[in-house]
Amino acid sequence: MAKKTGDPFSKLEQERNRKDSGFGTATTSTRARLILPDGRFNVMRNGQSFSARLNLYHRLITMPVFEFVLVIALAYFLVNLVFAGIYYSIGLEHLSGIDEQTKFISPFWGAFFFSSQTLTTVGYGHISPLGSLTNVVAAIEALLGLMMFALITGLVYGRFSTPSPKILFSQHLLVSPYLDMNGLMFRVVNERNSQLINTSVNLMMSRNEADSTGKLIRKYYNLALERDFIQFFSTSWTVVHPITPESPFFNETPESLAASDTEILVALEGHNDAYSNSVHVRTSYLYSEFVWGRKFVPILSEKGNGYLIDLNKINETVEAPLNV
Repeated sequence: MAKKTGDPFSKLEQERNRKDSGFGTATTSTRARLILPDGRFNVMRNGQSFSARLNLYHRLITMPVFEFVLVIALAYFLVNLVFAGIYYSIGLEHLSGIDEQTKFISPFWGAFFFSSQTLTTVGYGHISPLGSLTNVVAAIEALLGLMMFALITGLVYGRFSTPSPKILFSQHLLVSPYLDMNGLMFRVVNERNSQLINTSVNLMMSRNEADSTGKLIRKYYNLALERDFIQFFSTSWTVVHPITPESPFFNETPESLAASDTEILVALEGHNDAYSNSVHVRTSYLYSEFVWGRKFVPILSEKGNGYLIDLNKINETVEAPLNV
């Protein structure tokens, strides 16, 4: 029996078969892309709790090295500053030997450097606490120092143990002649000397379309590739989607892509043999980043008994008329 148009089971089957990148169908803005070029999702959140918004561990693990060192140094300075103020308020007479050590610096900074020695448990012995209150403060600071440096050690280990892939994507996505047809292609290179094996890539086309009621929704299409898997990612890889009559990109023009807010979502996954774990990277190409009628210049050449990859040429292209 033929299914009726309004059959809820037919609609359920259509919904199950609908492709979705995880962004849903309501993201129809023509002013914002779904995935930023650096791989971050272009999604902001409102109504988060303070801890979720702060996400301190993730920030410390992922921030640039210079910022991480600056944060650690600042935290170290502030903790010592606070305890120096406590020692100073208790009275420097409760720090034995501080008069001898502060001939050329102010008493407060003498307390500051005593705090740094206590926090790091170095304890040179030239200055020592006197009295119950000062000893209690010094003991608390020593315990805080042990905990603080244990946390810093864990963060440093986390930063070094977490793989940071340097996968370079070409700046533009090209529409180029391919065999006796045309193809959608971009180039990707592993910048690091570490090797990726069993590398796969997935392309999804995202665009706005009108549904049966005329409502504009976001739809997604998987793009079949010439090759979506390579065993050894040792040089460069030009990922190609052949534009066949079955392709959702068939008969598209720069104007139609702009009108539908087309975006190509890229997800690449491989196994890093140095870290022995998986590497995941993402990027996207918006319709304004498509270049028509050009092809990439070779990036690989011979050098001596080996091969040379010139990363400076990853974005270099030459004119190439499209097949009609």
